Amino acid sequence: MNVLKVSRLTITLFVLPCLLIYCSMVFIPILVSLYSGLLDWNGIGKATFVGLKNFGNLFFNDPVFWPSVRRTLMFAVFSMAEIPLALLVAILLRRFIKRPNFLVSSYFLPVILSVVVVGQLWKTIYNPASMGGMLNQVLIAAGLESWTRPWLTDPAVAMYALYFVALWQYLGYHTLIQFTGISNIPGELYEAARIDGAEGFKADRHITFPLIIPIFKISIVLAFIGSLQAFDMVMVMTAGGPAHATDVISTHMYNMSFLSMKYGYGSAIAAFLVAVCLAATLIINLIFNSLEKRFS
Repeated sequence: MNVLKVSRLTITLFVLPCLLIYCSMVFIPILVSLYSGLLDWNGIGKATFVGLKNFGNLFFNDPVFWPSVRRTLMFAVFSMAEIPLALLVAILLRRFIKRPNFLVSSYFLPVILSVVVVGQLWKTIYNPASMGGMLNQVLIAAGLESWTRPWLTDPAVAMYALYFVALWQYLGYHTLIQFTGISNIPGELYEAARIDGAEGFKADRHITFPLIIPIFKISIVLAFIGSLQAFDMVMVMTAGGPAHATDVISTHMYNMSFLSMKYGYGSAIAAFLVAVCLAATLIINLIFNSLEKRFS
């Protein structure tokens, strides 16, 4: 019993500093932001308590807010759509490539690039043909001139152009996660399945997919929550334009807080974003917990 008490005390002493730092860097700022959302404040001068007025204006009087929410959710859906593709690539690499580490590292290369570098690179690719835009030049050379677009200045396609860049940059990240998970599955399971006549994708259906669910969940959570917080790539490539056509929640929060000097209003947007992230994480965990129980 004394040993158990000492062990718990030791664990507490080691965990407490990290817990305090985590609370001071995460939970306290969230509470401060939530309180700031109840103020009419420009971030510098005197603040006036207005209660839920900022949230009321946000939900009912802001013409930019709900479209930005829709685009953010679409961003998250597109990001999650690349997870099955990453899983397929990981399975193919594991099955058909004898030494796949080089290819996995190659796919991961865009992830280690700065978002600013990636944004500037794709801005150049998306430029009009007259400005050296590679994509439009390739389409013209292929006889598809009717497909050319001002990709980042056309409100109808600008957001989809950003979705594709995000998919391109982070496909390797999720491929690496899935590949690592598949590599940790014991080979004996596949050998036993082969003896029973299950090979290829049939073996994946009964072995790989059930055992990869926890890793798959990690990728889904990272992709979804990361997309909800999308900011830097949008700011680098379009800054929310043209005419707010690519504004997402984070860019709208930035514009309200620092350009319009409505810090209290921007804090209300931040509080909403935190609530959406928490709700999304809870829902995803509930879904995957039920899947794990089903396949266990």
